[in-house]
Amino acid sequence: MRVLVLGAGAVGGYFGGRLVEKGEDVTFLVRDKRKAQLDHHGLVINSIHGDVRLQPKTLLASEKEEPFDVILLATKAYHLDEAIKAVKPYVNSHSIILPLLNGIGHLQTLKEAFDHQQVIGGLCFIESTLNEKGEIVQTSGTHKLTYGEFSGEKTTRVQALETLFSTANATFELSDTIEQDLWHKYLFITTLSGMTTLMRSATGPILETEYGRDISKQLFAEVASIMRAVQAPLASEIEEKQFHLLTKQSYTMKASMLRDIEKHTPIEADHIQGYLLELARTYHVKAPLLEVVYTHLKAYEINRKNESK
Repeated sequence: MRVLVLGAGAVGGYFGGRLVEKGEDVTFLVRDKRKAQLDHHGLVINSIHGDVRLQPKTLLASEKEEPFDVILLATKAYHLDEAIKAVKPYVNSHSIILPLLNGIGHLQTLKEAFDHQQVIGGLCFIESTLNEKGEIVQTSGTHKLTYGEFSGEKTTRVQALETLFSTANATFELSDTIEQDLWHKYLFITTLSGMTTLMRSATGPILETEYGRDISKQLFAEVASIMRAVQAPLASEIEEKQFHLLTKQSYTMKASMLRDIEKHTPIEADHIQGYLLELARTYHVKAPLLEVVYTHLKAYEINRKNESK
């Protein structure tokens, strides 16, 4: 299968790179600056699971190429419209659209932009970032990509993806409950990003404080209450299970949103916390702590914008 990865950043570069390492036919759709960087230095992955330097195939949005079998969307949510426009010339009726974006709202946008049957569910858990050299630095034990049909069926195309992903140096998992998986991840990252950005700290020190555990539990509860109000397919007692998962993270674990703030780059506040607060208003669910988190993030965005003037 021919794979097109939109972006060669901390997520797309990592999982796409692991497929290149395996010997699969992967092309990265990138901007001019990133193409020059990759052409000169290669795609470098520094990981606890093994370092690798690759010379990947790249493509600029202005260049012509035949349609691809798989389109892996690994972009920030605020770049989604631009991403759709960039990949459309490389999509045909048989292409599979596999998004790895945070949140849930992007799925409807993608189903409207393409044939809705082309879009399958996808998510990932990985702690990775780009350093100042443009190298991917991956530091957590988990480097997992989960995918599946929304129907839960093991169709011919997801079986083909299983073959594509097999033996790559990362965890690729086919799920028959991908919609639930997506909501569960959304619950976890909303709380993780909310707590670590609000406190400007990794998880370890937060949980050591007098009130850190209780506040984390409160945020899990608020977010889950919104999701249940919209009848999201959450498992019973998922809040308690995810709080336990939070406590098992490494002491230095940070949400990618906090890493973005530390780099003084844009964040996905509207697409993660903001989207949930819109649902909370619609369904009359109170979420005071989530409102504090969102206000903090929006203040960061305003300050960042003012400083750039």
